[in-house]
Amino acid sequence: MLWDVSPVAFTLSLGSLQLPIRWYGLFFASTFAYGILIFRFMFRREQRPVDEVYDLVLYVIGGTVLGARLGHVMLYNPVFYLTHPWKIFALWEGGLASHGAVLGILIGVWLYSRQASNQSFLFLCDRIGVAVPLSGCLIRIGNFFNSEILGTPTELPWGVIFSRVDPLPRHPVQLYEAFCYLVIFLIQFRYYLRRGNAGPEGHLFGRFFVFLFSARFVMEFFKQEQAAFETGWALSMGQWLSIPAVLAGVLLIRRARRLERSEG
Repeated sequence: MLWDVSPVAFTLSLGSLQLPIRWYGLFFASTFAYGILIFRFMFRREQRPVDEVYDLVLYVIGGTVLGARLGHVMLYNPVFYLTHPWKIFALWEGGLASHGAVLGILIGVWLYSRQASNQSFLFLCDRIGVAVPLSGCLIRIGNFFNSEILGTPTELPWGVIFSRVDPLPRHPVQLYEAFCYLVIFLIQFRYYLRRGNAGPEGHLFGRFFVFLFSARFVMEFFKQEQAAFETGWALSMGQWLSIPAVLAGVLLIRRARRLERSEG
């Protein structure tokens, strides 16, 4: 399959200013739009004030953007950004890290939970653990449109040639990952609906960590190295960062089960 679709969806004309709108930006922005809908559904289902969702989303948006950008800056190209600090703010040039985004979201949720009534940090994280996998799915589709986060070369019949990059057929790892995250979202959402709520605090959040970062660990084997310093590593940066996240998820699940037994 030859992929030669332009990363620009359309161009806005604002007088003499031409503003290109990229597919990636549309997919990224859509994650917050659907996130509002899902959280409104959950809050309404749990008979909580729906208007509180909008305050939470503002914290999540800030945490996502700052965390994803700073994660990329500090983890994947620190030398460049230390010598070109003004480039840290050049979001339009690309460079977001999903591990940084997750950390940023958690910080944003923690800050929100400190002033929210009747909404603990883990209560909110459980519901984040339902919604975020779909965000990951949409963002990886955006990466596919951008011809970035490339897979390794392959001779399999579904290999994709990203004509804007090179003539090699590659694993469409962005779509592999998007599919995994979609499945995780469906599993998490089904669990939430069957339990009537998120279950013991921390359980859904722990499952999210185990499912998502296990999938991320496996998908890294199909990815081309994203930073020069990873050359020769047995595991990629993404895999090393995924291991503690999976372990944290296991601990959260064990904690939630002990809590459930003690309350039962």
